[in-house]
Amino acid sequence: DRSSRPNICVPLCFFLTVILPSVCVCRRAHTVTVLFILTCALVYVTLLEETPQDTTYNTKRGIVASILVFLCFGVTQAKDGPFTRPHPAYWRFWLCVTVVYELFLIFILFQTVHDGRQFMKYIDPKLGVPLPERDYGGNCLIYDPGNVTDPFHNIWDKMDGFVPAHFLGWYIKTLMIRDWWMCMIISVMFEFLEYSLEHQLPNFSECWWDHWIMDVLVCNGLGIYCGMKTLAWLSMKPYQWQGLWNIPTYKGKIKRIAFQFTPYSWVKFEWKPASNLRRWLAVLGIIFMFLLAELNTFYLKFVLWMPPEHYLVLLRLVFFVNVGGVAMREIYDFMDDPKFHKKLGQQAWLVAAITVTEFLIVVKYDPNTIMLPIPFFIIQCWILGIILIFTWTLWRFFIRMTKQTTQLAVAVNHFTLQKQHSFQS
Repeated sequence: DRSSRPNICVPLCFFLTVILPSVCVCRRAHTVTVLFILTCALVYVTLLEETPQDTTYNTKRGIVASILVFLCFGVTQAKDGPFTRPHPAYWRFWLCVTVVYELFLIFILFQTVHDGRQFMKYIDPKLGVPLPERDYGGNCLIYDPGNVTDPFHNIWDKMDGFVPAHFLGWYIKTLMIRDWWMCMIISVMFEFLEYSLEHQLPNFSECWWDHWIMDVLVCNGLGIYCGMKTLAWLSMKPYQWQGLWNIPTYKGKIKRIAFQFTPYSWVKFEWKPASNLRRWLAVLGIIFMFLLAELNTFYLKFVLWMPPEHYLVLLRLVFFVNVGGVAMREIYDFMDDPKFHKKLGQQAWLVAAITVTEFLIVVKYDPNTIMLPIPFFIIQCWILGIILIFTWTLWRFFIRMTKQTTQLAVAVNHFTLQKQHSFQS
C-alpha cells in the first residue's frame, strides 16, 4: 500500500525550500552580528560569571579566549585569498590559524629547551617526557625462512597507519603542486634525505624495499597517480555555475550543493622551470621548502618529545593540508604574473615563515643531533648533486642563452643585409 509508505519527498522539499534559503545569509560577512555576539559573551563573563580562583585554569582560558576573539576578527575582516569555495570565511579562518600557529612557534623559540618541552604539558600532561624512537630497520628480509609461522612478517610489520597516511598525503600534495615531475622529484629526494640523515634520527633507518617499493612506488606513486587523475578531471570539468533557485529539479539542486565543495574555477599550473632563470630558482625554492617542511615533521616531534601518533602531529598535518594549497596558488600567481601580483601572497608568506621557524626550533632545541657528522660518502654525493645543478644552471641560462642571442643577432643582421641588397638591386 503506497499510502502507508513514508514519503521522503516531503522532508526533502522542506529542506530545499525552507532550510536552504536561510543558509544563503551565510554568504554575507555579518560583521555587526559577530561583534554583537562577541560583546554579549564578554559581558556575560565579566558581570554574571564568577572567576575561579585557579591561576592555571584562568591562564589557559584567557589564552583560548584571546585566540577566539582574534579568529572572530579575522574571519569577518581579513583579506580574501585566491580560493572562494566552499566559502571565503573558511579560508580566512585558516589564515588566522596560520598567524596563531606562527606566534606559538615564536613563543616556543624564545624559551629555554627545558621550559619549552615542559610547556607542552599545558597542552597535554602526557607530553614533556622523552620517548624512544622506533627503528624501522633491523631485519630487512622480505621472506624470512627462520619464521615458519609467517615468513612475510617483516612486510606485515610495516603495514601500519602510516601507509594510508603516505598515500593520502601524496594525493593531497599532488593536488597542491599540480605537476607530476615536481611531485616525483620531491618524493625521491626525501628518500635520499632519509638515507642521508638516518644517523641523526633512528626512524629514518628503513629497509631498502621500504624506501623504494612501499614508499616511492606504492604509497607515494599511487597517491601521485590518483592525484593526477583528479587534476585531469578538474581541468576538463565545465565551470558554468547556476544559481541554486534557477535549477528546476531537486536532483539538480542537491548536485549543485555538492559541487559547492569543488573549485569555482580551475588554473592549470605550468611551472616551466627551464624557461627562464627566475622560474628555475622559484621551482628549486619550492622543492627545498617542501623537503624542509617534511623534515620538520620528524625533527619537531623528536626535539619536543611528541610520539608519532599524538594528535598534535595529526593536527599539524591537517593544518598544512588546508593552508598548503592556498600558499602554492599564491606562489604560482606571484611567479607566473609578477606584473599583476606584485607581492607574495599572505598565506604563502606565513607558510614560509612557519617552515623556517620550525627549523630554527629544531636547531635550538637539539643542536647536537643536527651537528652529528655526516658520513663522508654522503657528503660526496650531495656535493656532486649540487655541482651538477649549478653547472646545468650556468649552461642553460648563461652559456646557451648567450649562444642563442648571438645566433639570433647574426641571423637578424644577415636578413637585414639581404633586404638592403635586394632593395638596391
